[in-house]
Amino acid sequence: MAVTLEEAPWLGWMLVKALMRFAFMVANNLVAIPSYICYVILLQPLRVLDSKRFWYLEGIMYKWLLGMVASWGWYAGYTVMEWGEDIKAISKDEAVMLVNHQATGDVCTLMMCLQDKGLVVAQMMWLMDHIFKYTNFGIVSLIHGDFFIRQGRSFRDQQLLLLKKHLEHNYRSRDRKWIVLFPEGGFLRKRRETSQAFAKKNNLPFLTHVTLPRFGATQIILNALVPRQENGSPAGGDAKELESKSKGLQWIIDTTIAYPKAEPIDIQTWILGYRKPTVTHVHYRIFPIKDVPLETNDLANWLYQRFIEKEDLLSHFYETGAFPPSKDHKEAVSRDMTLSNMWIFLIQSFAFLSGYMWYNIIQYVYHCLF
Repeated sequence: MAVTLEEAPWLGWMLVKALMRFAFMVANNLVAIPSYICYVILLQPLRVLDSKRFWYLEGIMYKWLLGMVASWGWYAGYTVMEWGEDIKAISKDEAVMLVNHQATGDVCTLMMCLQDKGLVVAQMMWLMDHIFKYTNFGIVSLIHGDFFIRQGRSFRDQQLLLLKKHLEHNYRSRDRKWIVLFPEGGFLRKRRETSQAFAKKNNLPFLTHVTLPRFGATQIILNALVPRQENGSPAGGDAKELESKSKGLQWIIDTTIAYPKAEPIDIQTWILGYRKPTVTHVHYRIFPIKDVPLETNDLANWLYQRFIEKEDLLSHFYETGAFPPSKDHKEAVSRDMTLSNMWIFLIQSFAFLSGYMWYNIIQYVYHCLF
């Protein structure tokens, strides 16, 4: 498509802006990630003396790193509107987020909208595709204790066993509270055709805006983290029991991400900012863990029902531009999610100053040794 004379200056500015944003992102990573690693190494004695305090401090730095990623989209005009139940009310409890997956921008969106939810991001564990292990952020996720899962039928049983061991060794010991899980097991555009064929074969609903979820990882998480009563049923999930010191996994947060015109944001757009300012919409519905079945068939049906509901939510959103109200309300209420510009300035300043400090320390040590 030919570029008109009137469009040329705008396209030129977009190119310059994208290059500037990319350069800043590279600089941001070069100072922030090595500084995070150096601080973690420096704090290793504390890990031996007071493990809980060590992981608290590591979590705060992890939250700052994710806040930096969120800021790249924030200053490009990519903001978030939240709908449904207020998840701040359960930010101190243990919960699992079940999220639909359309593009790499889903992760960036969650990094942004969870920043104002107390220590959720600091105490969060992500389950993500193993390919992310080899990105610039992979070393940070490895240190923090996120889990990288390899997709594919041939790896499925092995990966679920590894997930079980990972939860046993890292979830409680690192004081994790929330887990982010994408049960569809891949992006919508890649899995839709396969999911629809499976639905047709097994007499399940035909879905367009989401795919049928896989329940293996969800079942492993629930079996590992839900406390059991003597009769074997799950304990917890009752708001009247919040006085309890340790309740285990308490909530399932059914999270639905919607993009205007069903056009998701990818990580390249988030970094380069070449798309016009966009509001991403995120809907929450909270389920007490006592209402979630743990038996295989019942859990699979329960998950299918959640994604059928997501299909309805997204259909309504794409038709009207808003999510429908819940059964208890006549009108749907939305909330603007905001990031503090001062907070972003402070964490970015700390990152660049730390990078400068560690560079000088390492350079001094190198000259002393060699």
